[in-house]
Amino acid sequence: MTPIHTDSAPAAIGPYCQAMRHGDLLFVSGQLPIVPATGAFVSEDPVEQMAQCLANIAAIAEAAGTDIAKSLKLTILVTDLSTFAALNDEYAKVFSTHKPARACYEVSALPKGAQVEIDAIIAV
Repeated sequence: MTPIHTDSAPAAIGPYCQAMRHGDLLFVSGQLPIVPATGAFVSEDPVEQMAQCLANIAAIAEAAGTDIAKSLKLTILVTDLSTFAALNDEYAKVFSTHKPARACYEVSALPKGAQVEIDAIIAV
């Protein structure tokens, strides 16, 4: 098992790593919509938060020698499912042809007050 870290994605905010590579799989920890350069949320807009979460996953995938386009499964946590259609539109910008397995859940709260958090399993 190999922990993955890149300064191009936010540092873990707890006792875990950004991702763990095991064999040909990369397990990416839940990514919040934090801009790595500032340490702040990209915005309060859930669609922009979705885009930032996916950008963070892409940066981690790249650091592990793979690509977000090789995603096998993503789990999306949102605090308001009424934004589901708009979030799907943003998600489709990254996954327009390749469509990994996915789950999406509404939760009562996310760390730091985020509206979106995403984790991923990616082929290496």
